[in-house]
Amino acid sequence: MNKKDNFIQDINNGYSAKGDSITLGGAILDGEAVAEAHVKIPLKTLNRHGLIAGATGTGKTKTIQVFSEQLSNAGIPVLMMDIKGDFSGIAKEGKEEGFITERHAKINLPYSVSAFPVELMSLSKQNGVRLRATVSEFGPVLFSRILDLNDTQAGVVAVIFKYCDDKQMPLLDLKDIKKVINYITEEGKEEIAASYGKISTATTGTILRKIIELEQQGGDLFFGELSFETDDLMRIDENGKGYVNIIRLTDIQDKPKLFSTFMLSLLAEIYQKMPEKGDAEQPELVIFIDEAHLIFNEASKVLLEQIETIVKLIRSKGVGIYFVTQNPMDVPSGVLAQLGLKIQHALRAFTANDRQAIKKTADNYPTSQYYKTDELLTSLGIGEALVTALNEKGIPTPLVATMMRAPQSRMDILTPSEIDEINNKSKLVKKYVEEIDRESAFEILNKKIADANEAAAQREEQAPAKSSKAGPSTTEVVTKSVLKVVTSATFIRGVFGVLTKIFKK
Repeated sequence: MNKKDNFIQDINNGYSAKGDSITLGGAILDGEAVAEAHVKIPLKTLNRHGLIAGATGTGKTKTIQVFSEQLSNAGIPVLMMDIKGDFSGIAKEGKEEGFITERHAKINLPYSVSAFPVELMSLSKQNGVRLRATVSEFGPVLFSRILDLNDTQAGVVAVIFKYCDDKQMPLLDLKDIKKVINYITEEGKEEIAASYGKISTATTGTILRKIIELEQQGGDLFFGELSFETDDLMRIDENGKGYVNIIRLTDIQDKPKLFSTFMLSLLAEIYQKMPEKGDAEQPELVIFIDEAHLIFNEASKVLLEQIETIVKLIRSKGVGIYFVTQNPMDVPSGVLAQLGLKIQHALRAFTANDRQAIKKTADNYPTSQYYKTDELLTSLGIGEALVTALNEKGIPTPLVATMMRAPQSRMDILTPSEIDEINNKSKLVKKYVEEIDRESAFEILNKKIADANEAAAQREEQAPAKSSKAGPSTTEVVTKSVLKVVTSATFIRGVFGVLTKIFKK
């Protein structure tokens, strides 16, 4: 067989699947699409996580769009964290253009336009489904890690949570935990010391400053009720398509702590709530984290360890996580090692550092007799990518340059009126629109302090009134003391004794 025939055979053998699969596109050899070789990813392996990387403008967003469409068609819900705000067009049908028809003819794949069921979500006050969580749901360990506290400070946070549990005071939002910190360092200092030990005001001051920092990044909007239920991410529409849940994060690009806080809490919540799935035939949910460097660049060492742990464990719950970034080196090696699917778009080599990064990136991919990986990384066109995945047996597939299929949905954003149309029809928007501020630690402690102040005032009013008569002066006190001595019987007998002796003389 010639080179092309060998290539077709190797790709078809490497990317075959007995079960259901999604098709990303067609293989490329020597710069030309090969119509007989398609790149298929088994649904069974999509919970093994992945990476979608490439320089700006190389087609990452369209790849995510194609990936999400294929998942939705298979009845698999998607959660997309949309930092740039350019993903919402998936809710509307695309338009068949000449260049799209030509591309699909080259890779021998049919093309049709389609819209997909979408929920628009927000961590802030943007229109959409409001995402919230309570402080109590985080628990002391996760809350301490988000604040990047040391062991001593984390121990105080654990005491705060224990005290609130013992006193049945819910910690719902940040004003609750701030109020508790103020209380245990002032009015309730003795109460805490008696039951839980003394707490340093320097320690509580540091914790309070960390909470204020989180609050300034928008944490006051995220923490509260009604808490978002992760089951609402797992919805299927009446046509059997999985919902594409888009979290619009355009207004928190400069708030990485809020972004990482939300992401970590969501993954932890999903892990805790979802049952074990083992090796299921397809994932329950696939999550795309756009601009993933925003998480990793700002995360502390402890937080990175927590993310790495969850990534390792969550696949058994049937959840796949896909990190989207410009450079694969943005993702820590501990996380990168857990990723089964890698879709690498073109990289740019403008500087010596760029060339060094490209060489490192090339070393992360399987060797191939058909490609010089480091050279190909800089010559891929828009909408082309290097792909390697896992087959149904968990074995890495051959590295293949791929011409990605075009999205079926709109390759542009929604208009404001279209966003309003989706939100007006959404059941989840109606469910989570109301902010609930029930009685919690803040209100309970305020009432407790007010009651204590009122009781103290009443005790002061009920105390016996002091006599209005002025007390005796110093002169009066001395005079009375002298008279008492002069008139005493002992003194009189002594005086008479002295006088008797004088008269006898």
